[in-house]
Amino acid sequence: MAHALTLPGSEMSTYYGGPAVKANGNAFLTPGREADSFHLMLDLDTVDMLMETDPDTFWQTPHYAGWPGLLVRYASADPARVLAMIERAHERALAKKPPKPRPKKTR
Repeated sequence: MAHALTLPGSEMSTYYGGPAVKANGNAFLTPGREADSFHLMLDLDTVDMLMETDPDTFWQTPHYAGWPGLLVRYASADPARVLAMIERAHERALAKKPPKPRPKKTR
């Protein structure tokens, strides 16, 4: 998460109740549900390409299958590629419209 937070417009926030790095209000990096990995939000074509070309680093569990995101192992043999994909996810988040504010719950 440290590198993601250095990118312009990035901020620490929450996503589904857990920690996340967001840009323009859109989450792009969250802790993974699996040990030793984090979750990165990318388009489906990039997800498929990364899992095909480097399955030791980029992977999915059934929970993530079919969604625009994948797990990334911290112990990658190509950390420069991981950083580049974090930057790509950041650019994607910046390009998306900010989410609409959710109404506050009243009790």
